[in-house]
Amino acid sequence: MSRISTAALRRLMDELPFNSLLGLKLQRRHDDGVTIECPLKPEHTNIHKTMHGGVTATLVDVAGGFATMSHYGGRPCATVEMKINYLLPVTGKWARARAKLVRMGATLCVAQVDVHDPRGWLVAAGLITYMLLDSRGKATG
Repeated sequence: MSRISTAALRRLMDELPFNSLLGLKLQRRHDDGVTIECPLKPEHTNIHKTMHGGVTATLVDVAGGFATMSHYGGRPCATVEMKINYLLPVTGKWARARAKLVRMGATLCVAQVDVHDPRGWLVAAGLITYMLLDSRGKATG
């Protein structure tokens, strides 16, 4: 399996319209995953002026998906299941998601994602399963 470069992952992040709309940025690549950051903009907030849960869920999903694509050489994947525990409201200037791959198989991959605020507090935790797709975006199994 070929390894996708960090530069290629960053380009992909920037090229995806929804990720760009939210301002998501690949901060770091790890042997077992990635770290992605999302700024807290006024348009990302809920009625309480904290990060909307949908933005947090997107951050978790994108972090896990990019960790999966990174491990599988850029191979596309699709979310098949996602569970998120919202632990604290995000009130700082950003939220940072650290995705770690916990199980890598031939057709499915599972990622654990922890989201922290600028104080270093754990604000959300997610567990996501991805289906690996072929180059045409079709299921392989």
